[in-house]
Amino acid sequence: MTPAPQSYIRLGVNIDHVATIRNARGGRHPDPLRAAHLAVEAGADGITAHLREDRRHISDTDIARLKSELTRPLNLEMAATDEMLRIALRHVPNACCLVPERREERTTEGGLDVVGQRVSLEPVIGELKQAGIRVSLFIEPDLAAIDVAAALQADIVELHTGRYCEYAADDDAKGAAAEVERLRTAAREAALRGLEVHAGHGLTFNTVAPLARMPEVVELNIGHFLIGEAIFGGLHGAVRRMRALMDEARNKVVGRVSA
Repeated sequence: MTPAPQSYIRLGVNIDHVATIRNARGGRHPDPLRAAHLAVEAGADGITAHLREDRRHISDTDIARLKSELTRPLNLEMAATDEMLRIALRHVPNACCLVPERREERTTEGGLDVVGQRVSLEPVIGELKQAGIRVSLFIEPDLAAIDVAAALQADIVELHTGRYCEYAADDDAKGAAAEVERLRTAAREAALRGLEVHAGHGLTFNTVAPLARMPEVVELNIGHFLIGEAIFGGLHGAVRRMRALMDEARNKVVGRVSA
């Protein structure tokens, strides 16, 4: 039985690309921690940061400061490597989202191959959970991947919305609609297996509503678009608008169920 829709959907704000801008010149400005505090003030329920192997944006110091000073949960995105596992166990964030990572990619290009990497993922997941860290797997909206995520006893799956957003950006309404349906089916199946469902990657003001209307989705993680919008109107305003759009979409779902 599909869970009843929650009246509230969480917003996680990814602050990686504040660090990207800082690192383009060096020094301390703009400060990702300051961006995190602004995002929380504007309505973010949590902060996401991806500590990559090559440290192209977020640094080890950023993670330490975020964990020490944040007033909301920290979601650490990371590859399932020994180095990242040690860092996670040292800082103990609220959650770790395991993601694929390749040095040559500009950004995360797809979901984690949980089917092919099941054996190597199992001990990493086990150690994180033993430390009291919630474990999320960033996956494609694929039923085989959901089955493996449940078998690995992950707490959360985060569904990759990148393909849907690409169709939308190309004005391919048919492709976008098909991908929304695939995401909806995956969200429903994940929830039925006892997994908490998150989603993210590439979401914008124009694409967020269909995800926020999915009753099984309890959190959306959004970063690059919000940081880009902050250039034109400030981070506070960008987060507030995204928060409002998510609330509007979710309230329509809850209202239909309650009627």
